Amino acid sequence: MLKFRGVSNLSLDAKGRIVLPARYRERLIEICNGQLVITIDTDQPCLLIYPLNEWERIEEKIEALPSFNPTTRRIQRLLIGHATDVEIDSNGRTLLSNPLRDYAQLGRKVVLIGQGKKFELWDAALWDTRMEEWLGFKGDAEMPEALADLTL
Repeated sequence: MLKFRGVSNLSLDAKGRIVLPARYRERLIEICNGQLVITIDTDQPCLLIYPLNEWERIEEKIEALPSFNPTTRRIQRLLIGHATDVEIDSNGRTLLSNPLRDYAQLGRKVVLIGQGKKFELWDAALWDTRMEEWLGFKGDAEMPEALADLTL
């Protein structure tokens, strides 16, 4: 089973491309022929990058949700509406469209975060800010039961 882990600091070139780290590239070409889908995160200003086969499973679940529910419809519009098919080129690069780059406020320095079956792509400065917030969070929110039972 494929798992993407770790943090990679990357650069966005003048044409809006990133070079995927070599440690992921070969595996992505193997499992999805280098075909990816990039969409927006509906909670944070970052992008979600899925291998095509993984995205198709997610998309099927999203499409199956009841579209008469306003919250569900919002998620369908945002996630599927922004979903963009891309390929890894022969140099390991992937092109990010202007609307996706604008949504995530991507500057020249970006951070690719492995999240198991997908990646998140953040502007580096925004990632640093969010990470500091999350590390310093001492919220009073109740911990989900599943997390309370997790042993690290």
